[in-house]
Amino acid sequence: MRTAYSVETVRTAERALMARLPEGALMQRAAAGLAAACAGLLGRVYGSRVVLLVGSGDNGGDALYAGARLARRGAGVAAVLLAPERAHAAGLAALLRAGGRVVGAGADTVGGAAAAAGVGAVEEAILRADLVVDGIVGIGGKGGLRPDAAQLAACAAESRAAVVAVDLPSGVDADTGEVHGDAVRADLTVTFGTHKPGLLIDPARAYAGSVRLVDIGLDGELPDEAALEALQHADVARLLPVPGAESDKYRRGVVGIAAGSARYPGAAVLAVSGALRGGAGAVRYVGPAGDAVISRFPETLVSDRGPKHAGRVQAWVVGPGAGDDASTVAEVLACDVPVLVDADGLRLADRDAVRARTAPTLMTPHAGEAAALLGVSRETVEGARLTWVRELASRYGATVLLKGSTTLIADARGGAVRVNATGTPWLATAGSGDVLSGLAGSLLASGLSALDAGSAAAYLHGLAGRYAADGAPAGAHDVAAAIPEAWRDVRDAGH
Repeated sequence: MRTAYSVETVRTAERALMARLPEGALMQRAAAGLAAACAGLLGRVYGSRVVLLVGSGDNGGDALYAGARLARRGAGVAAVLLAPERAHAAGLAALLRAGGRVVGAGADTVGGAAAAAGVGAVEEAILRADLVVDGIVGIGGKGGLRPDAAQLAACAAESRAAVVAVDLPSGVDADTGEVHGDAVRADLTVTFGTHKPGLLIDPARAYAGSVRLVDIGLDGELPDEAALEALQHADVARLLPVPGAESDKYRRGVVGIAAGSARYPGAAVLAVSGALRGGAGAVRYVGPAGDAVISRFPETLVSDRGPKHAGRVQAWVVGPGAGDDASTVAEVLACDVPVLVDADGLRLADRDAVRARTAPTLMTPHAGEAAALLGVSRETVEGARLTWVRELASRYGATVLLKGSTTLIADARGGAVRVNATGTPWLATAGSGDVLSGLAGSLLASGLSALDAGSAAAYLHGLAGRYAADGAPAGAHDVAAAIPEAWRDVRDAGH
């Protein structure tokens, strides 16, 4: 499992570790890891051209020390000092001793025949560089880049250079993943000690590129509970239900699907397709699309008598393609078993009825549906996904799975939010969410908590989308068909 911690937690851990280490040792560890990552990206260090964008904080010091290491290996390293009077003095001295130079306004501060002055020299250096290192702003930065820094970031984006961010791309919010204004777009982010939430959550995640974690010895100083968790194959493998020798279809769990309408019968079919591949022993369907469901999946137990008379179930999925059938949504919410609410069900569900439930509730909105429930714009939700998934979970007293390029799952009781990024843009297709709902509902019926069912379903669904698409368009039915392959892949990694 990958974990991410808040800025405050990281700084507290760093202070505790620095108190036991020689002065400057932690920065040297970070700089060594950063230099190694830069060297790996360059391939050939000797003769390469490297530009450091150096701010006033420790990130600037990390960049300067890493630049000194690259200069000693034969790279031509130039530093652009955005605040020359506040640049890390020891790091700058190390760079100059190694043969590095300063370009731009800071050149006059350090002197030396090799120093060049003027904005033109800075732009020329960036445009000719093989590698640009972003050490402008540290993890405590708030808001977008200032105009001078934004100009440098834009120049780097226009150049042929690879861009490496130190700890976090400058201009993004480390704690929330929000991006307000201009920010650096990195090809690689080298982060230290632990991941920061902003590296795992969109929109900031899109600015980070690939992320490499450098161990600087923080593990022993970090608390058990993180701000954010990202499950990996082995974590999901431990969650997946496995039938035993005494299992029958009822012991494995029965999931009920209340979905579809005369206008949207396909939503019922797709939700059932996900449920049949989600580990439960049987799927019951209630609703007006019974003929469509049974013709496609004859193993489904179909009823037209409503949820109360469908027979025993261990969890319900309600809402996909439901149209305006508020009575069925209310009937399902009154059941004393776990319930997943999706699509039209989100619009039709009474918040007080959801909050009054004693059994777990899992809500699975996309950003537009979440915005409607919260009374804000879709853009507001998409710009601050972590904030709003927590708010929605709190308002409804439910676990919330907020779908998107990075899916977030927040538990109603608080604690760490889980993030999933296994998906592919090809999953943005009609019916894909219906498959996810059936899959997650089936996992609920097999006994997983709402948080675990949502997390495992998002993970498998994302992998299935990748397998189904394989670089080409795929339909929701293709995604459902690929779930067993994703399940086997995850299971095999757990052994």
